[in-house]
Amino acid sequence: MPASHVAETVLTTVTSLLALGWFNQAASAFRGIPTLADLTRPDSPLPTLSGTGPDVTVIVPACNEEASIQATLRSLLASTGVRLQIIAVNDRSTDRTGPLMDAVAAESHSTPHTLEIIHNHQLPAGWLGKTHALSLASARATAPWLLFTDGDVKFHPRAIALSLGYAQAHQADHVVVTLTIEIKRIMEAAVFASFQALAGWNIRLWKVSDPKSRDFFGTGGFNFVRRAAFDHVGGFSDLRLEIVEDLRLGWKIKRAGFSQHVVLGPGLVCIHWIQGALGIVNLMEKNAFAGFRYRVGVALFAFLCIAMQIVIPLAAISLGGWPAIAGLAVYAGIALTYAANRPISQVSPLVALLFAPATSLFLFALARSTFLAHRRNGVVWRGTLYSLDELRRNTGRTW
Repeated sequence: MPASHVAETVLTTVTSLLALGWFNQAASAFRGIPTLADLTRPDSPLPTLSGTGPDVTVIVPACNEEASIQATLRSLLASTGVRLQIIAVNDRSTDRTGPLMDAVAAESHSTPHTLEIIHNHQLPAGWLGKTHALSLASARATAPWLLFTDGDVKFHPRAIALSLGYAQAHQADHVVVTLTIEIKRIMEAAVFASFQALAGWNIRLWKVSDPKSRDFFGTGGFNFVRRAAFDHVGGFSDLRLEIVEDLRLGWKIKRAGFSQHVVLGPGLVCIHWIQGALGIVNLMEKNAFAGFRYRVGVALFAFLCIAMQIVIPLAAISLGGWPAIAGLAVYAGIALTYAANRPISQVSPLVALLFAPATSLFLFALARSTFLAHRRNGVVWRGTLYSLDELRRNTGRTW
């Protein structure tokens, strides 16, 4: 048998297996995502409120967020159906973030909520800026529920009340509302859809609530946690140098045996997460290598697996014949996965046509994050360099 024919057969086989993998991903998502609760349904439970004091403490760390912080705080102050203690931390900002936060606080007296601004000017040794800000604020929290969010998130007036109502009705300890990603350009949609589809190979959101499953989740935009569960896992005491503190907090809560739920909430919690096609590159500079626990071998393995998703189907399509059919089947599976994810992403499955360039950007971001961490011997975040040796010593190696 000619070597070219053997190579074509091998490529067809490998591509077909990849297509089967994507079809399996799509089928799993089509079954699982509809089982997630949707807080925007008319029958979503409303919370039972206590007689006195705030029901939820909302913690908002902000460093150089002058473009968005006022919109975030004002959307929180417009919340209905729940009483909030809002603690916003201006963490060493060098722009107008602090004065803008103070201006919103001056407007807050006519609302049923309280807004406290903490101006932090120093970062203690052994802490990341964000985790230190979160720890400062959580120490002042008085409500039985904590909501950790970011300074560029906008909230629907009923978002927090509906989340509290759901948590009470389902006796949940940790509720993550899926973020509504504001998309302004086609490549933003393509990159987000690719990122979500690839993440689905590792995290099945519909399995997070299953205590027997290893799946867990957390997001910086909306980590809603029962105070007792947060205190039980030690708060941020051992997350001081954790760059992906949102995911790690979710991991700790699930691992400790608490009830964790992911719920849909289209339009309730909004963020413009990827700003332009290259936005993912900057976003992942600090996060990507940290997500692999600073292990080069794991990052390299992930790089190769993602690269295969790009190269193999395109190579098969270029040959024509049976390899091309297998390659097109891969893209059909990807499109079906996008369709299954649409209740979360709001992205059309037609965007699967841009899977290769979008995933290439994601791959470049991963490689760049790993390379820069080694070149700098650390990770730069908000202008501060954190030693790679120190991060490795203080970061858990497993998920």
